[in-house]
Amino acid sequence: MQWYNDMKIGTKLISGFILIALIAGVIGFIGIRGITGITTETANLFNKQLVPITNLQQISTAFQQVRVTIRDLINAKSPDEMSRLQQRIKEKSEIITKNVEAFEKGIVSEEEKKLNATFGETRKVYRPLLDQIARLAIAGRMAEAAVIMSGDALKAAQAEQDAIDKLVEYKTKMASAADERARSVSKSAVILTSGFIVVGVILALGLGVFITRAITNPLREAVSVAQLVASGDLTCKVVVTSKDETGQLLQALKVMGESLVKIVSEVRSGSDSIATATQQITAGNGDLSQRTEEQAAALEETASSMEELTSTVKQNADNAQQANQLAMTASGVAIKGGDVIGRVVTTMSSISESSRKISDIIGVIDGIAFQTNILALNAAVEAARAGEQGRGFAVVASEVRSLAQRSAAAAKEIKTLINDSVVKVEGGNRLVDEAGQTMQEIVISIKRVTDIMAEISAASLEQSSGIDQINTAITQMDAVTQQNASLVEEATSAAESLEEQAHTLVDAISRFKLEGLQAVSVARTTAMDKKALSAPQAAVARVPKLAGKALAANGYHHKVPVVTGRAANGYSHTPENGEPMMVAKAVGHDEEWKEF
Repeated sequence: MQWYNDMKIGTKLISGFILIALIAGVIGFIGIRGITGITTETANLFNKQLVPITNLQQISTAFQQVRVTIRDLINAKSPDEMSRLQQRIKEKSEIITKNVEAFEKGIVSEEEKKLNATFGETRKVYRPLLDQIARLAIAGRMAEAAVIMSGDALKAAQAEQDAIDKLVEYKTKMASAADERARSVSKSAVILTSGFIVVGVILALGLGVFITRAITNPLREAVSVAQLVASGDLTCKVVVTSKDETGQLLQALKVMGESLVKIVSEVRSGSDSIATATQQITAGNGDLSQRTEEQAAALEETASSMEELTSTVKQNADNAQQANQLAMTASGVAIKGGDVIGRVVTTMSSISESSRKISDIIGVIDGIAFQTNILALNAAVEAARAGEQGRGFAVVASEVRSLAQRSAAAAKEIKTLINDSVVKVEGGNRLVDEAGQTMQEIVISIKRVTDIMAEISAASLEQSSGIDQINTAITQMDAVTQQNASLVEEATSAAESLEEQAHTLVDAISRFKLEGLQAVSVARTTAMDKKALSAPQAAVARVPKLAGKALAANGYHHKVPVVTGRAANGYSHTPENGEPMMVAKAVGHDEEWKEF
């Protein structure tokens, strides 16, 4: 039945319901079949037996009424009464004919056909006699009609009635047999249906019990395992025998138990480490608190020094700005001087050019005077040739020559002076050019000085801004250091609380019962405490290098107290390998603190 145990619970329930439904269907089918058989037999009883018997009874009743009516017809006193009796005979005869036809439609068996044939033959005998009696009675021959009626007609009527009675008797037997068959069918249906109902109930109960046990037994086992786990007993073994939902539940409980065993074991082994770590954290926090206080003092000294440096840098920045302003003023004056010298150079160049032009003009005047002198000589020669007539012209020519010679002499003197002036102007022009170049170099130097002073001023401003930021940072560091000191105290308190919770955790974990591993022993903790006590009993905090130097330079000498707390009271633990763990990395180290 392993295949059934591995079946899903839903499949089990559905298969049980399907089986019950099949049983109910079989029971219903048998019941329907029995009811159908009973209905068929009842229909046969009614249609093939009771209806024909009713037809035969109506035939018998109408036949007797016809015999009575014939007798009344013989004894009739008036024509009207005879006519009414004839009409009645006719009606009853039609009833007989109608019922005979209906009866003959339902004839099935051979015996019934034979009886019906006999009945038909008796009718054939009695019907002519009946008509003869009626004609005689209508004709008034009552005595002859009475003789026939009491004779042959009586025998024929008796024979016909006997045939009807035999048919009724046969139909009654057939009806009784049909009733027996209906009762038998009903009884068989009841018995068979009852049997299947009993079998179905037994199967349903058995299946219900089987399915219930298949579901509840693993659930009981799961509940038992859960209760054992809830009580702390993790040594229970879970056996999984199926793969249905309950088997999966047991498998999950098994995995959960194994996981709990692993977790509890790890928690047991880790709880001591937690206690040791919390004690070390407490010791480290004490040392950290001391260092934080010393760093706060060093930061205060640094802040004071930075304030003095800030004042000096601000003064330097102001002086640099003033020097920058003076350099900018000197640069402006030098630039203006350079412009003036440039204009002087331009003017000297213009003067030199004008002197050259004047010299050229003097050369022209000298040429004119020379030409005038030549003309005067020519005029004198011509006047000498003319004699007395040209004497006046000769005097004029002599004067003109004298003036030309004087003009030439003056022009030579002026040219000499102008040339000397041009030489001096050219020398001055060279000196002015040199002065201009010198002024340009001075302007360039002053610009460089101005730029350097501007850079010095900007650097001083940046230094002042940077020192302000350093002051702000130091102030923030001081505030953060104070917060760190407060946080360290809180961390110390939290570490002590965590240590207590670790011991509580050890006590809580010791409630779990593991296979091959009992509760955490006090001896183990005691041994661990002894190992911890074998280490240095106190950790002396050393001041970080930077902070120590700052304090020593300012005359501060602070004695660091011995770290106290649970670590000094023998609550420190060591790992299982027996090697003592470091009590806070900061304790006993000279390393500089890099961040807080």
